[in-house]
Amino acid sequence: MTRLSLFNSPLLLGFDQFERTLDRVTKATSDGYPPYNVEQLGENALRITLAVAGFTMDDLSVQIEDNQLVIRGKQAEEKERVYLHRGIAARQFQRSFVLADGIEVVGARIENGLLHVDLARRASTGRVQRVEIRNETGPLAKAGKAIS
Repeated sequence: MTRLSLFNSPLLLGFDQFERTLDRVTKATSDGYPPYNVEQLGENALRITLAVAGFTMDDLSVQIEDNQLVIRGKQAEEKERVYLHRGIAARQFQRSFVLADGIEVVGARIENGLLHVDLARRASTGRVQRVEIRNETGPLAKAGKAIS
């Protein structure tokens, strides 16, 4: 079966990375644990907040992997405790967020059972670049090394 590509227009060059990113987002798990918020703090600032009650700083990791923010949590088992009832979830988790180009992780902190990860968008500057046009009769063309 032929797969329809969103970005197969000849006018969209080099956008195959976007398509891979969309595939990654659609394959993300729909597990709701742990719950999280995404809030806008300013024009170029975001904050992701995860509810991680019961996790310590040592139980959590925040990493950037291929333009993806990956937050993992795993609690160490306490073998000396005997539970008569265990209703508080102590399972491991992984939450992933795809980051657009220009989004940077500023920092992360844990406070009152909430993990806050602050993000910032770099200010974009307009970029103009001149491309040199070479003459085909130049030295490269004469030597048989013309770029085709």
